[in-house]
Amino acid sequence: MKRPVQTLLLTLTGVGLLHATLFTDTYLRYVKAGLRPPLIASGAVLLLLGLAGAAARGGAVAPDAGHGHGHAHDHSGTPRIAWLLFLPAVSLLFYAPPALGAYTAARSSSRPITVQKGFAPLPATSPLPLTLTAFTKRVQQDRSLAIKGRTVQLTGFVTPSEEDDGWYLTRIVFTCCAADSQTVRVRMYGTDAPPADTWLAVTGTWHPQGTLGTRTADAALDVTAARPIAQPVNAYTDDLPLRPN
Repeated sequence: MKRPVQTLLLTLTGVGLLHATLFTDTYLRYVKAGLRPPLIASGAVLLLLGLAGAAARGGAVAPDAGHGHGHAHDHSGTPRIAWLLFLPAVSLLFYAPPALGAYTAARSSSRPITVQKGFAPLPATSPLPLTLTAFTKRVQQDRSLAIKGRTVQLTGFVTPSEEDDGWYLTRIVFTCCAADSQTVRVRMYGTDAPPADTWLAVTGTWHPQGTLGTRTADAALDVTAARPIAQPVNAYTDDLPLRPN
């Protein structure tokens, strides 16, 4: 690849990374939020390398111009396939990839639910907002049965069941980046499946199946209400949605 093309590619990639991390939330579709500082640093380094390469080439033009032959010039063409490297660089500037959703969740591994010893008392708030992981832990591990009869509110997106006409409320979780994504989901009962990938705030109570407080209990909800919500900023975590500023 010729040096001018390399310089342009470095500059575009650097500008794209800085644009995605400083001015948009696009980077959250690739990696978790904690990796933002390294991405900003990488974008700055790539941009500086590109600008330095351009400056060095500009300084080299004057001496070369006085030679009649220019024996050091590389007259070989850039391989056509090398131009494909510009696609990811340009996409950072002009194209936001679609968010991971039901298709990915149906094919992703389930996130292991860690064992928790001891649970704090639940607040009296009703409905009680919980993450999908926290709800699952309460259902399957809390021997005090504090979740029994409580109205909770869960948020996530719709993933149709592959076994029947039911559906799950789902969150995709990045451990590091999109490549290692895992899912956590809760089965929904009492209402028809909304369109796949619809983000919802769902209110309901635990669906009695299995022995509450043990691994035999299903992480499932009897739905009393469901309303559409905007996809939260922190979409690839199993956190409670961030409130807009």
